[in-house]
Amino acid sequence: MTSKPVTYLAFDLGASSVRTVLGTLEGDHLRLEDIHRFQTPIIEMGKRLYWDLDALWRGLNVGLKHAFKAMPELRSLAVDSWGVDYIPLGHDGRPVRNAYCYRDPRILGMMNKVHKRVPARDIYAITGIQFMEFNTLYQVCADLEQEPELFERTSKRLMIADYFNHRFGGSAVAEVSMASTTQLMDARKNAWSVELMDRLGISAATWPKIVPSGTRLGKVSLSGTELEIVASCSHDTSCAVAAVPAENDSRWAYVSSGTWSCMGAELLKPLITEAARLAGFTNEAGLDGTIRFLKNITGLWVLQECKREWKAAGEHLDYDTLLKEAAAAPPSGIYIDLSDQRFILRGNMQQKLQGYCQEQDLPVPRSRGEIVRVILESLAEAYRRTLRDLESVIDKRIEVLHIVGGGSLNGLLCQLTADACGCRVVAGPAEATALGNLLVQARTMKDLPGDVSIRDVVRRSCELKVYEPHLSQPIARASGPGAVKPSHPE
Repeated sequence: MTSKPVTYLAFDLGASSVRTVLGTLEGDHLRLEDIHRFQTPIIEMGKRLYWDLDALWRGLNVGLKHAFKAMPELRSLAVDSWGVDYIPLGHDGRPVRNAYCYRDPRILGMMNKVHKRVPARDIYAITGIQFMEFNTLYQVCADLEQEPELFERTSKRLMIADYFNHRFGGSAVAEVSMASTTQLMDARKNAWSVELMDRLGISAATWPKIVPSGTRLGKVSLSGTELEIVASCSHDTSCAVAAVPAENDSRWAYVSSGTWSCMGAELLKPLITEAARLAGFTNEAGLDGTIRFLKNITGLWVLQECKREWKAAGEHLDYDTLLKEAAAAPPSGIYIDLSDQRFILRGNMQQKLQGYCQEQDLPVPRSRGEIVRVILESLAEAYRRTLRDLESVIDKRIEVLHIVGGGSLNGLLCQLTADACGCRVVAGPAEATALGNLLVQARTMKDLPGDVSIRDVVRRSCELKVYEPHLSQPIARASGPGAVKPSHPE
């Protein structure tokens, strides 16, 4: 443990933007500073969607230089990112192609093909992972079927965050929280499932060693200063869950709310049952051997796409304006299944929403405010349904729902969620992913006070907002040294 302020560096790679964040630990408080941000670069080639790895690398190095200039005595760095996507490397250690984006349409129909060879029940019994068409398992099988020459040239596969940790100079490994998203890892053993790979013609030798969260990977030298490279929690949701400001009460659940919403509970061991499989829950690895027992839900993606399309049409609107319009719109009283396949791919999102309503004989939202309100009400209802399923599968009543990530700033969504779920909602921190990344680094470097946990630091460093069901305004509650502030109406 150190007594003086210490600063760490987090690279948080999201599907829409990449952030470079400094975190300075002072005793039991962590102060964040955004250093650099850029849009996640994507390459569209016909129907193909790739992540631009070279542009990503350039952006990360710009962020590193800005961070070092702001704080020359950096202690360590770590990269986190979304899951499932990966980079195939050749024998020379270089990518044989850019990484496909999980929204690339090449995987459509692949899950059904795989399940004809290995039944879904068998896959779940090993991996405990929710079935989603873009899971790494189906992407790799798509490589085998559609790009056999590149498949044969692949010597190693690294997940997105693990690849960039390696490119900075760290060992080529698979951090366990990220490895668990592939649907190729044995959830009980935290090891690659050789049995499953053999049945699908995938060489287990093409996957690197799995290491625990908080593993030191090596060092990077910058102007004579050496920074430790840490495999924090490589998966962004694992970082966010590590930073959920829950206390010791076990009757809580979380929603990591962003482009995707991940709703679940923290368990001590995998729950791989037929009820869990049929309800669509996943068993992903969390910090310190915990299990993120959760369900992936289409989150704010549909709203983000509508906003992008409105911007392209010349309507430059910020989220505050959109939420005010939605709050002014009357309750829609309708539910749109945002997980419907039509909403997975980019493009024509408003048209898709309106077409869905017409097909289902529902009132069709016309104005921006009506459209945004329908999306948020539908998302709150999806949270309610998922929470009821969660309670049923784990046989426990949830009393507090923690919403972390960007969605925690959406006051209308938080209140709609409290009303729909009938439980208290604690919103924040919005920066949960960065906080989790940075604080796992701090703990790895043995800088946390001995009696202070990561969640203790989060509660003492952040202001939270509490929403009670059936109330128009949230209620202030105490939270550590600071007060939980009620949100302003959107």
